[in-house]
Formats: sequence, C-alpha cells, structure tokens
Amino acid sequence: MNSLKEKLHQIIFGTDTKLGRLFDIILLWAILLSISVVVFESLKSLRTEYFSFFIYSEWFFTVLFTVEYFTRIWISPKPLKYIFSFLGLVDLLSIIPTYLSLVLTGTHYLVVIRAIRLLRVFRILKLNYFLNQGELIVIALKASFRKIGVFLFAILNIVVIIGAAMYVIEGESNGFDSIPRSIYWAIVTITTVGYGDISPQTSLGQFISSIIMIVGYAIIAVPTGIVSSEITRQHLSIEKLKCNNCKHEISSGHNFCSNCGEKLMRNN
Repeated sequence: MNSLKEKLHQIIFGTDTKLGRLFDIILLWAILLSISVVVFESLKSLRTEYFSFFIYSEWFFTVLFTVEYFTRIWISPKPLKYIFSFLGLVDLLSIIPTYLSLVLTGTHYLVVIRAIRLLRVFRILKLNYFLNQGELIVIALKASFRKIGVFLFAILNIVVIIGAAMYVIEGESNGFDSIPRSIYWAIVTITTVGYGDISPQTSLGQFISSIIMIVGYAIIAVPTGIVSSEITRQHLSIEKLKCNNCKHEISSGHNFCSNCGEKLMRNN
C-alpha cells in the first residue's frame, strides 16, 4: 500500500517523470473542458437543446475532481498541509458549487473558480521565473499598503467634500437628490468612469466637473507610481545568486536553483 501511495504521489504531485507530466497536462485539459461546459451552458439556446449533455458533463467532471481531491489527501505525507494550502483550498472550492446546486439552484456556475487551478501550468512548464516575479509584486504591494491606505483616505475625504458641494450647487431638481448619491457621482467622475446617469446642469457644477475630471487622471496615476517605485526598490534590494551548474540567477531567498535543482553556494 505504501508503495502504491509513493507511486501515486510521484505522479500527482511531481512533474519530473513522464507520467507525472502527462497527469498534469490531462488535468489542465479537464479543467479547461469543465469550465467550457459551464460557460456554454449559460447560453440559453444551447442549454435548452443540450440540457442533458451539460448536466452529465458537469457531474462527470465534478466526480473526477472529487476523486482527485481525496486522492491527493490520501497520498499526502501531511494531509492537513495540503488541505489548508492555497491550491488545496482552490481544489475544494472547485467541487463544492456542483454539490451545492442540489440545494441552491444556479450555484453550479460558480465552478468557474476552477480557472484558478490553471496556476498549476507554472509548475508543469517550470516557469519559476514568473513565480519569482509574482512574489516580487506581492512584496511590493505589502510594502505600499500604508502609502496607498493614506492616499485612499485622502480621496475619500475629497469625494465626500465634492459630493456635499455638488448637492448644494445642483440640488434635487438636477438629480443630486442626496449627499450619498452626490458622493457616488463624485467617485464616478474622479475615476473618469463617467456612467452619465447623473450630470450637472448648472454652469458652476459643470465647471467643477471639468476640474475633477482633469485632476482624476493625475489621481489615478498616484497608486501606480507608488507600487512601481516600490517594485523597483525591492528589485534592486534583492541579492542575486548565480548557480554554479547552469549559471541561472536566483534570488537570495532560495537554497536550490529553480532551473536545474543544484544547491546554491553563497559567498561569505
């Protein structure tokens, strides 16, 4: 039994063997097909004509992914670690909606969350460079959190003031029938979305709107600049190690080369 579990673990969790790589590729295709079934089922013309096909297909993929999920738990050396890992939670959430649809109609459409499972393509294709860059962005976002928080607080104050002012200037007769609705208009305008469901009619109101729209472009650029500068700073601060075997550059937080698996040697 232990031998079987070891073989299955090597196939399901590993990509170093042909069977492991084949399993992951088949899994990715199954995920894509299951998502396609849900997407096409949402089309009324197809759902009416091929209702049975969609139902059987969805349950086929759900049972398949359910068996895969519990197999991963069974063969994991530390089952709880897999269950509460990011991909483990995604695997669980990808099968729940179909079972939930037995009680709540329409919830099976939530299985499109299976698209997140396609993140495994990074592991299959060994795109570690992109994963490293993704980690860099996450670090930069965390470092920028306070600055962006202060910025958003300032914007919140601005839209409240502008909304209150427009409520006084335009009044209920022009659609600004409450301060919350006026604040909604200010947010839509300052972000340059411009739905057009509310618009100022007075000359003063239109003048203020013009200023807000122009300022809005500058405001949108602020958080982008904050995050970009932090990414640059983080990128420059990361120590690069070069693998002696394949000469691939790795960030200092790793002990083994992500390209060839060689142990990294640090210079003291």
